[in-house]
Amino acid sequence: MEATSATVPLAVKRPGVVTLRVLAALLRYPDAELRSHLGEFDALLASDNVLSRSRRAEISQFVARLRQGDPIDMEMQYVEIFDRGRSTSLHLFEHVHADSRDRGPAMVDLGKMYADAGLHLHEGELPDYLPVIVEFASTQPQAQARAFLGEIAHLLNVIFSALQSKGRGYASVIGALMELAGRDVQSVAVPDELPVDESWAEPPAFDGCSSQGQASPMTPQPVRIVPRGART
Repeated sequence: MEATSATVPLAVKRPGVVTLRVLAALLRYPDAELRSHLGEFDALLASDNVLSRSRRAEISQFVARLRQGDPIDMEMQYVEIFDRGRSTSLHLFEHVHADSRDRGPAMVDLGKMYADAGLHLHEGELPDYLPVIVEFASTQPQAQARAFLGEIAHLLNVIFSALQSKGRGYASVIGALMELAGRDVQSVAVPDELPVDESWAEPPAFDGCSSQGQASPMTPQPVRIVPRGART
């Protein structure tokens, strides 16, 4: 997400701005660019001083794992956590609208809200992507940012709960967002689901048709006897 001159510059010292941007970065794909900045995050969070010490300690441990882990393993882990199931999706409208027709108009409205605030998405970014939403919150006055995060707290809670079994480090980041929203984290039941790749898979084009007629191979095929000359 890029900001125009209408947005608040990073140099403005407003509590929570730096923390929100660090959290947004930690929710992004851990590529080389992100890894090059990981060494700065502990000091930035400490200087902003808006998170509890315990939460900062959790995030510090997570950042250390990202720094010390094999880069390819960290990238594969990210894909496995966030791209293989809907319950951990960082695209919030996946949790609200799924594949319904309401999703498109909601995307348009959210994108307009960003544009009205002087923010423009990078090519390929979707407006409901959580790191983008958090970056937007960082441009707002503290009270508005807190209220905005509060509006999505129920969705953050679902993602947090799903991450408890998949990626506790990332769960700490979501927990930090809940803390900034002034909400308590509460584990909720997350229903079992098929992996996204499997749940979105199209059936084979000729599934149910064998070389012997309209039935799957190796299944019984009923035979209907009709008197000669009769029409069905």
